[in-house]
Amino acid sequence: MITIPIRDVSLFVRVMGEGYPLLIMHGGPGLDHTTMLSLEPCAAQFTLIFYDHRCNGRSQGGDVTSMTWENLTADADALRQTLGFEKWAVLGHSFGGNVALEYALRYPKSVSHLILMDTCGDSRWVQQNAPEMLAKRGYSPAAVQAARRFYTGQLTPGEFMRTVMKFQKAYFYRFNVLTLVRELLSGGLRMKMRPEAQIYAFSRLLPGWTVMDRLAKIEVPALVLAGRHDFQFPPEHQAILADRLPDARLVLIEQAGHNAPMERPAEVIEAVREFMTTTEIQTPKK
Repeated sequence: MITIPIRDVSLFVRVMGEGYPLLIMHGGPGLDHTTMLSLEPCAAQFTLIFYDHRCNGRSQGGDVTSMTWENLTADADALRQTLGFEKWAVLGHSFGGNVALEYALRYPKSVSHLILMDTCGDSRWVQQNAPEMLAKRGYSPAAVQAARRFYTGQLTPGEFMRTVMKFQKAYFYRFNVLTLVRELLSGGLRMKMRPEAQIYAFSRLLPGWTVMDRLAKIEVPALVLAGRHDFQFPPEHQAILADRLPDARLVLIEQAGHNAPMERPAEVIEAVREFMTTTEIQTPKK
């Protein structure tokens, strides 16, 4: 685990494993790479590159207003060049999937494979549809209102935790304290949250964001993978996302919500491995 100077910031990076490079973009925003550590077993087959986005986790430098699509994607490509990879596969979870889509569109020659995990191509799914989905699932008006404030960035850093706790159970297919404890022990206790990044992204970066009309430009093999019971990005959106990508396969993980890698790690890892090993890979130059 090291901090690497990249452009105008220093990114916190963790590299492990051997084999073809797979960049892992964490979700949030406002979280960090530890949320993706359930994918560590993939290091037996691939070189995993975990990192914290600028203004997230333990990455340093840059005002939160610098967290633009241009900078987020340019950071990723500068990291690729610094580590010496010609191309790499890119996996993005949730907000990381948004960044991954923008990256694939802006730097098509840098991406060999695209894995979109519990994510979307249009921000209205989380900002508008997610609170409505909670209401349909019987959550209280207070929980629905908390989600509406959270996903539009209408809160202060001090309100971050108590707001998300009002609807936290919705992230899981079946909320299980043991699952949460296991995740905390595997990396969550080391998580560094940055509420200001969440607030900025949902209030300034994401409103009106969509790439749905540009998906046909992404020609690399893509895997669209999500928990069937994801309240933010339900199966109907995943199907549209996969259909509009020219070369995509869709995998829905049963008995999983928004955090499929946490709830069903074995199934997720198997889907990633199967996708990566059954699509053509050209070894990148170092």
